[in-house]
Amino acid sequence: MKQIIGLAGVAVFALGACSEAPEQVEVTTATKVTSLEAKGTWIKDESGNVMADPQTSALTVWEGKLVSLSDASAGADMQRRLHFIDPQTVTVTSDEEKMRIGTTVRRSCFSGYLADAPDLEALVADPAQPGVFYTVTEDATRTGALSVRCQQRYQNTGSTDYPSLLVRLERHEFGTTMTGVRPLQFPLSLKVGDYPNDGIEGLAMSADNTLYLGLEKDAAGQPRIFSLTLDDDFWDTTDFVPVEDPGLAVPVFDSGNHPLNGLAWYAGESEQGYLLASARNDNELWVISTDPEKETKRIPLHFTAPASGDNCSTEERMDNASIEGLTVLGNTLYLVNDPWKENYLKNIQCDSNKASYEAMAPLLFSLPLDPAWFN
Repeated sequence: MKQIIGLAGVAVFALGACSEAPEQVEVTTATKVTSLEAKGTWIKDESGNVMADPQTSALTVWEGKLVSLSDASAGADMQRRLHFIDPQTVTVTSDEEKMRIGTTVRRSCFSGYLADAPDLEALVADPAQPGVFYTVTEDATRTGALSVRCQQRYQNTGSTDYPSLLVRLERHEFGTTMTGVRPLQFPLSLKVGDYPNDGIEGLAMSADNTLYLGLEKDAAGQPRIFSLTLDDDFWDTTDFVPVEDPGLAVPVFDSGNHPLNGLAWYAGESEQGYLLASARNDNELWVISTDPEKETKRIPLHFTAPASGDNCSTEERMDNASIEGLTVLGNTLYLVNDPWKENYLKNIQCDSNKASYEAMAPLLFSLPLDPAWFN
């Protein structure tokens, strides 16, 4: 594994005027580390109400909007819908109807699970096919077992009993439809382990149809990145699709829990592509080159929510943000959080935000892209 380096004390230069340069704060640790401020804005609907309990677990870009979706722990009215966020006003509109089930998916072994409350944990728009998205499922322990025939067909997952599912989504004038499904197969040599709720949490796609998949942890407790290629006939079958290990310089840890909870692709004007990864437990952004010989940069972050009232600053530092989605639009990195119900109320400081935290409302955060991250 290649050397992993921190990006402490590096100056931030905005590539554009989409967002202000973030505040840098020195965090007191054994060594001083510069933490970048990611300012948050409450996501609200067109009536000005916060987005209540969506458990936003992804972020991508489509037609100038940020697009998210909800996992299986969200309120029932939020599940199986795409959520479209205007980055300028931070207002959201969602699909009026839940995702429909297309013929291929309906005839598959996974129709029952996908038509109920699938645990959708990532989202990426296909850069070459407008209106096409890909998502992936994680924890299926809440669903019934597969039929005997289907269990026999899909028993060699290399991970969990119920396979993780890669799902194709397509937008049309009536909403969104699930039009394809492929279960993921992890070769035993990859030693992924059996962790139903620590599976794939991030998707990112390059211009050459390589799909990168971010795993929270493997059998050794380490975050991992895998890949596969989406060729022309990829969705013509519902057979297993094996993933590969591209050998990227993902951080390795001696102890602790350091899940990877989101991926985004960035290439800019260079030929070299990068994966931007959210390490939510560590409050870090990882900048991972697709060249395995290049070092990964770990950038400490802290997250703030707008506040008002007596004895309150205009921005209050959050105790727990739990970032689970990130994407690049223009020269700005956007991040969205998935309110961690066990810890979210620890954020309450100012009365102006109390109701929003209690509603498990997410925020949209932003940072200007820094050229220093990519050299």
